[in-house]
Amino acid sequence: MRIKAALYLGIAFAGAACIALTPGTAAAQQNPQGSVNVGPTDLGGVVTGRNGPEAGVWVIAETTDLPTKFAKIVVTDDRGRYLIPEVPKANYNVWVRGYGLVDSPKVQSAPGKTLNLTAVPAPTAAAAAEYYPPIYWFAMLKVPEKNSFPIGRVANQGAWLHTLKTGGCVACHGLGTPWTRTVPKAISVEFPNSADAWTRRIQSGSAQAQMARDIGALEPARAITLFADWTDRIAKGEIPSAKPNRPQGVERNAVISEWEWGRTTAYLHDAVSTDRRNPRLNANGKIYGSPEDSSDFVPILDPKSNSSSEVKHPVRDPKTPNIKNNLFAPSVVWGDKPIWDSQTIMHNPMMDEKGHIWFTARIRPAANPDFCKKGSSHPSAKAFPLETSGRQLSMYDPQSGKFTLVNTCFATHHLNFAQDTNNTLWLSSGIGGPGAVGWLNKKMFEETGDEQKSQGWTPFILDTNGNGKRDAYVEPNQPTDPTKDKRVQVAIYAVATSPDGAVWGTEMAYPGRIVRLMPGPNPTETALTEVYQPPAPGFGPRGGDVDANGVYWVSLSSGHLGSFDRRKCKVLNGPNATGTHCPEGWTLYPFPGPQMQGVKETGSAEASYYTWVDRFDTLGLGRNVPIATGNLNSGILALVDGKFVEIVVPYPMGFFPKNVDGRIDDPTAGWKGKAVWSTYGQRTMFHLEGGTENRPRVVKVQYRPDPLAR
Repeated sequence: MRIKAALYLGIAFAGAACIALTPGTAAAQQNPQGSVNVGPTDLGGVVTGRNGPEAGVWVIAETTDLPTKFAKIVVTDDRGRYLIPEVPKANYNVWVRGYGLVDSPKVQSAPGKTLNLTAVPAPTAAAAAEYYPPIYWFAMLKVPEKNSFPIGRVANQGAWLHTLKTGGCVACHGLGTPWTRTVPKAISVEFPNSADAWTRRIQSGSAQAQMARDIGALEPARAITLFADWTDRIAKGEIPSAKPNRPQGVERNAVISEWEWGRTTAYLHDAVSTDRRNPRLNANGKIYGSPEDSSDFVPILDPKSNSSSEVKHPVRDPKTPNIKNNLFAPSVVWGDKPIWDSQTIMHNPMMDEKGHIWFTARIRPAANPDFCKKGSSHPSAKAFPLETSGRQLSMYDPQSGKFTLVNTCFATHHLNFAQDTNNTLWLSSGIGGPGAVGWLNKKMFEETGDEQKSQGWTPFILDTNGNGKRDAYVEPNQPTDPTKDKRVQVAIYAVATSPDGAVWGTEMAYPGRIVRLMPGPNPTETALTEVYQPPAPGFGPRGGDVDANGVYWVSLSSGHLGSFDRRKCKVLNGPNATGTHCPEGWTLYPFPGPQMQGVKETGSAEASYYTWVDRFDTLGLGRNVPIATGNLNSGILALVDGKFVEIVVPYPMGFFPKNVDGRIDDPTAGWKGKAVWSTYGQRTMFHLEGGTENRPRVVKVQYRPDPLAR
């Protein structure tokens, strides 16, 4: 193995006043060779500071003149020049943001104008740190030393970190944002003891049961004391010891576009723009989102008209539970009524080859119908009966505006289409469950409408006897039998399909495993499974994807991007293939950013949610480039030739992506004809810059040849 206040309303900035400068003024005369060729649909100019041109800072242009709030962001080159290309006709507020600075005053401008700007240096280190991505603040949290474990039920430091990061807390919140690194005044006044204040704050809202679960897994008394210490130190003026670097090299070529969509009381989990098997589908078309627990209304963005809309997702059974009835404690922001209102809990959307949008969505109560259970004649039920499923499946047809609901026996969480003649849709079950993976034969379903016949599922069976086929098996709690195979108790969280027909997934646990399932001709009876545990210091798989060569890439809560190449394995099956048998297949790449206090291993404080492979070069950094979500780095992290290219989304602060999706709108238009898409996935958008006025945002990222290309 190789080791490769109650509402955040903004930040009060201090500093010298700065002015907008036009050509011929002092700043332009100081930099006579820094002119920018600004076209009729562009905004451009030069950013200068106290010591001359300001390189590697962001210029942000935002407007409310369009049907939905829109912003476009670029980075200055090494001479402080910037060009924001193809800006929709409107009036814009334009300003400079960058590390070592505070925001410059917002200046009004319009496309076709040259606008030179003056950067404002941060008057203090503390003022500068207010703009750092959350990871720099989160890393200040003190983690119990390795030799202090076990702590309660927590066996070791890795297990503690996994729950803190992608296994729990940071899966939903970007810890380190201004809201999370301080205690709201409304709580601190009532609970002057910081530990008591933290105990109260994690009870707020409709997610209190999940927060109680996660803090319970950390050993509550110790964890709450550490959180209290963290916010106390920050309140006393402590700031991060590590500092971020400004964008360098090709990172300055990024062009970021943003549109608001959804509701102020909602959050978004994922967005989809195309069929990942054919990124030319739905060219220039609408983007669709999944609001999970927050709402039953699917947000839809039309980037051509810069407008957003929504459509309500139905349920089949009106008795389907609603999130608004969950345990609830008053919010210091929203009051004593829950703002989440969802029966469907739509988790993940995916587009098929016809432009239909498929969702993992709840359409009924959890108890399964009889055809799923023991005694049914359904082939999969005979092999592995299922009693419940917490989420099922749906399809939205944008042309007709109608939903089709599919009652699955198996639980659903993520979904991906195979590259086969049946357009098989494979679905993961999520964090827990009975240990089965399910699928829908989409071709059969479209031809017959028979949801029972068109679905199937299978348990995970290891080829323990090593004969290359699936045989009778022993259960997970039974001793190994050399003549039989063995069922492994695993629930896959991520799901991806490989060109060779294999289905890959992740077990979201500590230390966790990745899972490879080869379906065979009759998956219910023939599917065979392989499991692989990341070697130390790696642990905690969450989201992953497989590239065109069959190499699996996965976000690890240890702060690494993991790469697993099965071709390097000396052992693939047999009695020793139990998970730790192929360390040689793994390569670990530490994510950017500082490591947690008290953690000596490699890695970083990053808690990456998901990794997606850009098989078709939709970003412009090459084919098969793995792109991890930098949830605490406020961006996406593309691994190119073994090094990370960091694309930071600086505004609104706290970008928290949970997926990436690439589309090619025009293959003849170069960089302008393709992009990757994502959305702000923070569960509490009101924690971010803008407060309760925030709506989630769609984010489009493009890579041009240089910082001034149009």
